[in-house]
Amino acid sequence: MPLLGELSALLTSFCWAMSAVGFSNATREFGSQVTNRLRVVLALVALILINAVLYGKPIPYDAGLDRWGWLALSGVVGLALGDAFLFSAYRYIGPRLGLLLLSLAPVFGAFAAWAFFGETLSPVQILGIVITLGGISWVVLVRDESGTQNRRDWRKGVLFGVLAALGQALGLVLSKQAMGNDFSPFAATLIRMIAAVASLWILAAFQGQAVKTVKTVLATPKGLRWAVFGAFFGPVFGVSASLLAVQHTAVGVASTIMALPPIIMLPISYFFYKEKLNWQSVLGTLVAISGVALLFLR
Repeated sequence: MPLLGELSALLTSFCWAMSAVGFSNATREFGSQVTNRLRVVLALVALILINAVLYGKPIPYDAGLDRWGWLALSGVVGLALGDAFLFSAYRYIGPRLGLLLLSLAPVFGAFAAWAFFGETLSPVQILGIVITLGGISWVVLVRDESGTQNRRDWRKGVLFGVLAALGQALGLVLSKQAMGNDFSPFAATLIRMIAAVASLWILAAFQGQAVKTVKTVLATPKGLRWAVFGAFFGPVFGVSASLLAVQHTAVGVASTIMALPPIIMLPISYFFYKEKLNWQSVLGTLVAISGVALLFLR
């Protein structure tokens, strides 16, 4: 199918915007660490059911050790560490600057794909990346956000934001290494999620937080509902769509299109949260969309 990778990346952006709504509400109920642990468990259960229905086996045991190794490493780097850094960035500098720094992922992704796979981008696609990142940066920067932070917290937040972008980019690049021969994105996401669940919950057990996490979840049904919503769109379909994207197009192109959630959140914020949009946000959105349009040109 022509442009399957680009369209999958666009679907990924929509899914991640929806998951941001769910997880932001869940975080208000649980806190970031509990939400992070819960979401990977919910996603794991959903993915096991999806793989059982689609392929007749809940876990792809026959995927091969090499594929399991790459995808497991991708899960730890991208889903466990990368998202943990992102939540920490939100804590110190808020979602505005956190999302801005996450938009560095296409730059890291394109560089890593060049270093590992020798992928190259056309001049038009490079221009599309620059324009898209410019539009995303513009929209995120003009969004007002209350609250202040001291210089030390600001530096921590910036560092965590950069590490989150690096984790997301490396997670995609590592996944691409294992996505040959049209391997199922749902099966690949399941393997990644198994690694993420194992790493997060083993760490929680060592920290004495595993039982406390379960008690917190059971005592807060409202937060659980929002976490289910976020997991459905994020770790399940969003991550699967992202793997389908990198399977069928260059990592730099896919990761740039997948950096659009801040743009997609604009109409959501306007219609559902009744936030007022200024002209800079609208114009920045148009700039980003024009950049995405360039990425569709081979």
